[in-house]
Amino acid sequence: MVRITEELVRKKSEHNERLISTLEELSLHQEDIERIENLQNWCRDLKILLLQSNLVARLENLHKLKRLEYLNVAVNNIERIENLEGLESLNKLDLTLNFVGELTSVESLKGNYNLRELLLIGNPCVDYPHYRDFVVGTLPQLHSLDCKEIAPSERLQAQRLLSKHRAVIVQCQAAQAIERDEQRIRVAEQQAALAEQCAGLEDEEERTRAFWNAKSEHCPEIRTEIARRHKLGREKGESKPNPLTQKPKRTTNLFASCGRPYNLNQPKLPFNFQDESDHYSLLLEVYKHLDTSLINVDIQTSYVRVTVKGKIFQMAYNEEVKPDDSVVQRSQITGHLQIILKKVKPNELLRVKSYAPAKRSTNPGKSAPEKEPQGVVDISNICTPPDLPDLI
Repeated sequence: MVRITEELVRKKSEHNERLISTLEELSLHQEDIERIENLQNWCRDLKILLLQSNLVARLENLHKLKRLEYLNVAVNNIERIENLEGLESLNKLDLTLNFVGELTSVESLKGNYNLRELLLIGNPCVDYPHYRDFVVGTLPQLHSLDCKEIAPSERLQAQRLLSKHRAVIVQCQAAQAIERDEQRIRVAEQQAALAEQCAGLEDEEERTRAFWNAKSEHCPEIRTEIARRHKLGREKGESKPNPLTQKPKRTTNLFASCGRPYNLNQPKLPFNFQDESDHYSLLLEVYKHLDTSLINVDIQTSYVRVTVKGKIFQMAYNEEVKPDDSVVQRSQITGHLQIILKKVKPNELLRVKSYAPAKRSTNPGKSAPEKEPQGVVDISNICTPPDLPDLI
């Protein structure tokens, strides 16, 4: 059973910098969740909650979400509509492909005055006679049912015949409830027989093959068992990787044989590196919505290494820097990372000299004498030594 934990919610809220108290949209689809819990205490500002393609059997623990506007619980194991009276702002409810057979449970939505769209496609109740007329007459606030707009004339006729249609619906759902009880007993017997058959098989693959080849009915119990089998298969595949299909991991060399650090850009981030007279400046364009806890900066005297979600960006420089005096900052607007690396020995050749403006000659016919070039050029920073290895 997969539970809704704080770690799971924070993982799904990276778009909100992993803050769950101010979260307005949360998607927990395809997580094999069997019960709704904790969300109404952690995320009270939720407006959109997506729980489709799970194993939820009951609608519960949602009454504190007063701002919730859209609830999607399609493709689950829900058999009746309940516990949604407290959702004052609920505008759209999606119950597609569930097991709702108690159609009269839609009467619990009468108090949800803001409800405009309801989807019940794929549920047993849609096969009842006068299904649409009953829902439209019971919930006058609806504008659309099963993606089909409700006309005013249709609403008036449904309300006029509501009591008559309700009597028919009650009889249909009573028969469906009896059939559902018989199905539970039948499925339990089938699962017991299958378990006894698998117990006589020694090979695990044969037991798995016997389960998937067995006939089954479409019901919540079988959906839960199939999800459990899928989970066991994934765990088995992760624990025992296939050596024929598994690609060997490539080892990353960060340094040459002589000890010189390589230049690497595994995360493939755009960057700008500038060599100033007394410092180096590195601007790394990190993703805007990436959490800062996933970034690690390591400054050494001859190189700087930035690890972004496990991928390494490394830049080497020619002159030594002071790691303790370096500055690392991240923009709150763009998310870019700015690193200032102070040099141990400032390069005087790169320092910009300011000269006083030349005096204008009073004699227009006589030009000012040209000034001879001054200064010394250090070619050691231009020509690399012959034993320097190639960088990658």
